[in-house]
Amino acid sequence: MKNEIHSMKLDRRTVIKTAVAAGVAQIASPFVITARAADAIKIGMVDPLTGAYAAVAQNEVIGAKFAVEQINAKGGVLGRPLELLVEDSANDVGTGVQKTRKLIERDQVSFIIGDVNSGVAQAMAQVTAEKKILHIVSGGHTDGITGKDCKWNLFRVCNTTRMEANSVSDILFNKYGKKWHFITPDYAFGHTLQQAGLANLKRLGGTMTGNELTPLGTTDYSAYLIKARAANPDVLLVLPQGSDMVNCLKQIAQFGIDKQIHVAGLQQELESLESMPPEARVGIWMFEWYWKQPGVAGVEQFVADIRKRSNGKVPTARTWFGFTSVQTYALVANQEKSLDAVKLAKALGNFELPAEVKLQPNKVYYRAGDHQLMTSSFVGEALQKPAGDPEDLFRVDQVVAGDKVSPAESETGCTLQWPA
Repeated sequence: MKNEIHSMKLDRRTVIKTAVAAGVAQIASPFVITARAADAIKIGMVDPLTGAYAAVAQNEVIGAKFAVEQINAKGGVLGRPLELLVEDSANDVGTGVQKTRKLIERDQVSFIIGDVNSGVAQAMAQVTAEKKILHIVSGGHTDGITGKDCKWNLFRVCNTTRMEANSVSDILFNKYGKKWHFITPDYAFGHTLQQAGLANLKRLGGTMTGNELTPLGTTDYSAYLIKARAANPDVLLVLPQGSDMVNCLKQIAQFGIDKQIHVAGLQQELESLESMPPEARVGIWMFEWYWKQPGVAGVEQFVADIRKRSNGKVPTARTWFGFTSVQTYALVANQEKSLDAVKLAKALGNFELPAEVKLQPNKVYYRAGDHQLMTSSFVGEALQKPAGDPEDLFRVDQVVAGDKVSPAESETGCTLQWPA
């Protein structure tokens, strides 16, 4: 028995000595450098990778991944690499909230991006504010995010619905006519976009002939289009996005409605134009970013870099949203030499994006009063027959600075409440 006890003590001493020796060896070895380098700063991204908005969400992820790659190649953030963790919200509020909590509580992310769906983004913001995590909404447009529901930790890259409507309403009214009929997706984004368009229509002296509320994921628009045609408007404004936009415009073309009524909208996406037949690509719209910008610094290289990572496809506005969201976090964290969310949020007030990130001609900055990015509107017309590159499906007629189309901070309803 004594020998057994003695043997056990020796074994324990041996284990301790071995462990100490191993620790000393690691301090002097390359393995510790690898371990420290692997101590990545985790950022979480929640987007609808399945469902009606899958295509635009996947492009946001491509942009975010490229930004991470670019940032890590330049030394990362505070000398540490970034690691991107992506979750699918599936256009569901409950799922989006669950995935956000999982990323924060289990995966220990320092920063959150998302969601394309405005309703999901607003629900996510409740969680990120509670957890004091910096959050950039990459692609949810409803005004309240940087308006009445604004939060100290919440920023937005894409335009508000009011910015979108303000950029194109006057052109539609003056070129197409004063009687408008709306096809509106029945959730937060659609409601505020339609309300913004209607407010501008009334300001201009026009009238609304009707507003068809359509569920997210609608495949058959025939009943709504029959009602719209019967109302005999000058303009049919198509507000759904993603695959819903594609389905609606395809059926408009099939029914010949575009030959009887001007068809247009307040926002358009390259992903949608690419997914529809040429005859469905009609009307005046606004893009939130466009890949063809001759002479604008950095754009050509960005397009070439993204083509290498997306099977030759050009970047879209969504690619830029994801890219800019990640770049914003890296830029401000390296500037402030901190990951503290409150410190970074305060530093982002009136923070201007550099040329290699903004990739457009106008000044692009986050307003201090509501945390909305003042980014441009690219206004023009959809093209049925591109002249050169098959992805050049939009003719940009003008690029309007964000602060020219955005309501003043005092008009947004935003009152930021900072932590004590």
